[in-house]
Amino acid sequence: MLEPDADPELRAEIAVDRWFFRIDGHEEAEKAVAALDPASPTAQLLTARMAYSRLLFQRDARADDRAVAEAGYRAAARSADELQRGWAEYHWGVLLDNIDEDPAGALARYETALEIATKYGDGYLESYIIRHLAHLKEPTERIAMLRRSLHLRAALGARPQTIAAQAALAEDLPDDDPERAELIRTFRPGAEELRIGWLLSDD
Repeated sequence: MLEPDADPELRAEIAVDRWFFRIDGHEEAEKAVAALDPASPTAQLLTARMAYSRLLFQRDARADDRAVAEAGYRAAARSADELQRGWAEYHWGVLLDNIDEDPAGALARYETALEIATKYGDGYLESYIIRHLAHLKEPTERIAMLRRSLHLRAALGARPQTIAAQAALAEDLPDDDPERAELIRTFRPGAEELRIGWLLSDD
């Protein structure tokens, strides 16, 4: 629980992440983002992420969500903070990938984001990028990237993200692979405990 005087940007980031993982708390997340300076790169990025998530989850999507998402990512990608720019490029790639089904456009954004993550040694950002970049690669490279994403997240102690990475790797392994069965046994209880909505929607 954050203190009442906690940094507003941190509060908003946590609220948006909670909404995204649990698919719950949308109003609270919007209020937290609305409390920020709308011209700040953080507010632009979080506003875009909210719009994207409504489209992705088909939860009260708004007519302008697609335009709002791209505008926010485009603005945040001009941030003077290189790592923030990397996150904006990554999220922009996910929008192109998952909503527009434009893998070529997404690839360019992912590669730009990965260059930034590698330059600054940001394993957390890298874990997100390669998780999505993996499905654009051949099977052998794809599995290797998914494993690296999982290991990076586990090493950082990022529990919800680690559970998501376990699920992603399990999905790409053959049905008869013992590792797949073990990953499923491992991630499902964690997903239930943390109420990760998009991992609980499938049996």
